[in-house]
Amino acid sequence: MEQDNFVDLANAADCPVRNVLDRFGDKWSTLILLVLQDRGTLRFGAIHRAIGTISQKMLTVSLKKLEADGLVKRVVFPEVPPRVEYSLTERGSSLVPLLQQLVEWAKENMDDIRADRATA
Repeated sequence: MEQDNFVDLANAADCPVRNVLDRFGDKWSTLILLVLQDRGTLRFGAIHRAIGTISQKMLTVSLKKLEADGLVKRVVFPEVPPRVEYSLTERGSSLVPLLQQLVEWAKENMDDIRADRATA
């Protein structure tokens, strides 16, 4: 890596990689994106049931972050009670194959990583 590129990446505020990873690299956002890719447009409750272990508050916070970054689209239908559906945007869909590659890498390497952690 060239020195100029390293300096650009070292500045957290300006580094696109660190900025993006910070937003979707939390415990839940990647899982939400993968669920929406796998199951399509879903309501809040369906996402919550699909993940199971996420609190409603964390799901709300994570969906808001993903929506703010243009990865998830939220549509509110003018009904009583209001119906809200979530789906991936084009940008979100373009990210999913990269996340799936990361998932596969993690599966392939997790046993070795755990072994290395145990000896550290």
